[in-house]
Amino acid sequence: MSITRQMKVSLDASAFKVPFKITGYTFVSIDLVTVEISENGQTGKGEGASVFYMGENGKSILAQVKSIQSQIESGVNRDQLQALLPAGGARNAIDCALWDLEAKLSGKNIWQLCNIQPALTVTSMTVGIDTPEAMARHSLLLDSTKIKVKLDAELPLERISAIRAVCPNAEIFVDANAGWTFEQLVELAPKFKALDVSMIEQPLPRGADEQLENYKSPITLCADESCLDTSDFEQVARRYQMINIKLDKTGGLTEALTLAGMAQTRGIELMVGNMCGTSLAMAPGFVIAQMCRHVDLDGALFLKKDCEHPMSYTGGIVSAPTPELWG
Repeated sequence: MSITRQMKVSLDASAFKVPFKITGYTFVSIDLVTVEISENGQTGKGEGASVFYMGENGKSILAQVKSIQSQIESGVNRDQLQALLPAGGARNAIDCALWDLEAKLSGKNIWQLCNIQPALTVTSMTVGIDTPEAMARHSLLLDSTKIKVKLDAELPLERISAIRAVCPNAEIFVDANAGWTFEQLVELAPKFKALDVSMIEQPLPRGADEQLENYKSPITLCADESCLDTSDFEQVARRYQMINIKLDKTGGLTEALTLAGMAQTRGIELMVGNMCGTSLAMAPGFVIAQMCRHVDLDGALFLKKDCEHPMSYTGGIVSAPTPELWG
C-alpha cells in the first residue's frame, strides 16, 4: 500500500528581544526552518536552525530540506532519513516532524514511543557577554536557580566574580564557545572552582583540544562544538566528562537518542542545549533533558515571538510539551 504524504517547508527570520553576544558573534535574529509532514489527516511538525560553526545558514538548510521532499512524500522513515541528509538543522526539522507524525498516527505520545518517563525539569537561563556589571544585573533578573554564563577571553574571572557576588546561591556554569587557550583554562579552572562554578563548556576550539586528554580538570569539562554527533564520540570521551547534545547538531532526535545512549554506557554525563528557536524546537530537546545533568532549553525566551501552544517557564521549571505543540 502506497503512502500519501504532503510536506510543507518554510523559512522565517525570528528576531531576538535584544542582541545576544557570545565569543565571536552577536545575534539579532535567527533563521528557522519549519517542516510540516501530513499523512492520513494528521500533521507532524519540526523546527531546525542552522549551526553556524558547521557552515550552515538559513538558505542552505532550506535547500537541503527541499532536495529530498519527494523522498519524504514517498514515505521515507526516520531511519532512512539518516542516510539522505548529513547531520544538521535540515535533518533535525524533518526528523522531529516524523517523530511528531508517528505519535499522532499511532495514538501514542512521545514518552510511550521513547519509553521515557518525563520528570520535573529545571532549565538554566543564559547570560550573554557584556560588562561584568551588566552581566551581574542581568543575572539578578533571571527566573532560575541555574545560570549559564557566556564568556570569551576578556575578563572571564571578573565577569564570573561579579555574577557570583550578586547570586551567591545559584548554580553557575560557563560556556567559552571555544574562546580560550589551554593556558587560560589551566589558570582559570581552579579559580572558577573556588567560585563554585560547576562546569566549563567548550573552553578550546574544536580540533585544538587534544591537550585535554592528559589534563585533570578540577571542574567538569563539557564538549559542545567538539561533539556534533555520534561520529565524534570516541575522541570526545577521552577529553571531556560531559557532552552537550543539541538536536540541530545531531540532525534530530533519532541520532540524539543514540548519542545519549552511548554516553550513558560509558559514564559520560549529559547536557542538552539548543541553537535557539521556538518552543517547537525546545520540545524534542525536552526528551533528551530527561537524561541530563544540565538542561539549557531557554532558547524560546530569547525570541520576540514564540509559536502556538508554547512551553511555559516558571521559576526555572520548563513544562513538558503538550500534544498540541509536539509529540
